[in-house]
Amino acid sequence: MIDYSQIPSPCYVLESEKLIENLELIDSVQKKAGITIILALKGFAMFSAFPIVKQYLQGTTASSLFEARLGREEFGKELHLYLLAYQEKEFPELIQGATHISFNSLSQWERFKEKTLLTQVSPGLRINPEYSPVEPEIYNPSSPLSRLGIRAEKLGDKLPEGIEGLHCHNLCESDSQALARTLEQIETLFGHHLPQIKWLNLGGGHLITSKSYDIEHLIQVLTRFKSRYPHLHIYLEPGSAVAWETGVLRATVLDLIETSNLIIAMLDVSFTAHMPDCLEMPYKPRIRGARDPQQQEPRYRMGGLTCLAGDFMGMGDYYFETPLQIGDTIVFEDMIHYTMVKTSMFNGIKHPAIGIVRTDGTFNLVREFCYEDYKSRLS
Repeated sequence: MIDYSQIPSPCYVLESEKLIENLELIDSVQKKAGITIILALKGFAMFSAFPIVKQYLQGTTASSLFEARLGREEFGKELHLYLLAYQEKEFPELIQGATHISFNSLSQWERFKEKTLLTQVSPGLRINPEYSPVEPEIYNPSSPLSRLGIRAEKLGDKLPEGIEGLHCHNLCESDSQALARTLEQIETLFGHHLPQIKWLNLGGGHLITSKSYDIEHLIQVLTRFKSRYPHLHIYLEPGSAVAWETGVLRATVLDLIETSNLIIAMLDVSFTAHMPDCLEMPYKPRIRGARDPQQQEPRYRMGGLTCLAGDFMGMGDYYFETPLQIGDTIVFEDMIHYTMVKTSMFNGIKHPAIGIVRTDGTFNLVREFCYEDYKSRLS
């Protein structure tokens, strides 16, 4: 049991033991299915935990120059690049140490083809399988007007000379059935290209570590596909699955505002700045010790600390068996993947600290933020 009174508020708290459990499961999948799994930095970039992660995963995938530097400097091993549009001024530094690179369009490939072929990087193209189970639309990579990937009719019958791989990303916290459907689409639309390439990257969005995920079916799907294309090196690059249910955001009640229908708990965190996925998705985060209120039960609404009117949890209210008091601890569950990489310092609100609970139960404060962190981002 974690003693949150010994942890600063607010603070993102990673639990090493849970991270290791996820990684052991993911490692078992890559070994049984004969594939390679790498870490998508866009979903989990807590480099203080990389010494644990790189014991199990074979590298990272980056979608920006800064992510590429982080992967190269803090993780090592394979470095896969996929940027929607590469820039001339960044390209020489970006490609240093990279092992694979995927281009979002044929025009991008043509523009950077010569510079790529002068390196040891293996080039590929991102394809659009024209299928995705993802909702809402903001997270759907395969919508009719998507800017992500090349459609089959645009790619034509033959891959450009020099291309060694294909990259497909169309899932988001999806199950193995969605992957099976994706592979069917790839074979239908791009199957004639598969004998020509060396690797196929199936992107992220595979929620392997969810309790409801059918691991055996995943292994069967991948094994059957590989039996048809034994020459292909298959990659998965989940972000959420690595850090799924591995940690929390610890917060504190600063004030209680009574209204005619409910009580608003003012917290020392912000949904806008510290939990933006709750507003983008949107979704209602779980709070430890709370549940949905029933009729006639007192209702608490969680309010964020910025002055933005919409900085509150609008997807639903909470009930606490023991009425909240000023100074009480609020623990938001599952706040390590995506949440941490999307935070801001909007309104000058202090960014939550970052810490790790080690396997022996000790708490290690990794980073605290200060005024200079806020000021240095401005001019």
